[in-house]
Amino acid sequence: MDTLTRLQAFVAVVEAGGFSAAARSEGRSKALMSKYVSELEEELGARLLSRTTRNLSLTEAGEAAYDEARLILQRIGALREKVEATHVAPRGRLRVSIPRAIGDLDLGRAVMAFLAAYPDIDMELSLEERFVDLVEERFDVAIRIASLADSSFIARKLAPFRVAVGASPATIARHGRPEHPGELSALPCIIDTNLVSRHQWPFSAEGKRQYVSVSGRLTANSPAAIVTAVRAGLGFGRAPWVSMRAEVEAGRIVPLLEEYEIDDLGVYALYPHRERMPAKLRAFIDHMAAWFEGERAAGRSY
Repeated sequence: MDTLTRLQAFVAVVEAGGFSAAARSEGRSKALMSKYVSELEEELGARLLSRTTRNLSLTEAGEAAYDEARLILQRIGALREKVEATHVAPRGRLRVSIPRAIGDLDLGRAVMAFLAAYPDIDMELSLEERFVDLVEERFDVAIRIASLADSSFIARKLAPFRVAVGASPATIARHGRPEHPGELSALPCIIDTNLVSRHQWPFSAEGKRQYVSVSGRLTANSPAAIVTAVRAGLGFGRAPWVSMRAEVEAGRIVPLLEEYEIDDLGVYALYPHRERMPAKLRAFIDHMAAWFEGERAAGRSY
C-alpha cells in the first residue's frame, strides 16, 4: 500500500474524530482505515494516535505528522487540478443558486453563454430570493449580493453592486426632488420586500451608514414590479441598478440621491471549502468573473 493512501486515511481519521466516522466518510471499512494508520505509524517509526476504547487523540509526533500530511495532500490536490486543467474538459452536473433579482435579467444571459461554451456540463439553476444552505441543499455555488462574504465559505467578488433610488419625472414634478435622504420619510415610497432593510433605507452620510424610515401604498417582492411602479408615477423606489438602468437611460426614471448611495455591496460567488475545486466549478466562476469584467468594460455597471 502506498504512503499517499496511508496519509489520506490518517488525515481522515483525525478530522472525523475516529475510525468509524472516517470509514463512513471514505467509503471504507473501519478495519481497513485502522490498518492504513498502523502501517503509517510503522513506516514513520512513531505512534501518531493515542487510542482508548472511548477516546482518540494525537500524540506529539501525530500533531506534527498531521500538519505536514494536510499540506502534502493539499499540494498533491493542487498539482492534480493544474494538470487536469490542461487536458480534461469540465464536465458533470452543477447546482447553482442565483437571486431572481439579477438572474431574470442580464445575468441569465451569462449563464446560458456558459452552458453553450461547456456542452459537457449539465446545470440545475435555482432562481429565488432566499439564501440557500449550500451544504445542506448540496449546491455547488451561489451568486449572492452582500456587503460582507460569509466567512464559512470561500468567496470571490465578481463585481460591485449598486442599489439606487429613483422616481419618474411626473413624481418629481408633483412632490419635488429630494436633496437629502431624510426627506424621503415624508414622501410616498415603494417598498421592495426582497431588500433586507425594507422600510429602513440605508444611505451613506458623513462617512457613516444612516437609515431613513420610509412608507407607501405599495410593497412588492419583485424588483421589476418596483421599477414598473416607479415608472408609472406611484412614488419613489429603491431597487437594484441593473433593474432600473434601462428606464433611466430611456429618461422614464430619474436617479436620485446618488451621492448618498452605499458603496460596499458586491456580487459574490460563494462555494464550500474544498481541497480541490472541481474543473466544472472553476470554469463557471471564471466565466462569470470574465462576464462581469466585460460588462464593466462596456460601461454597464451593476
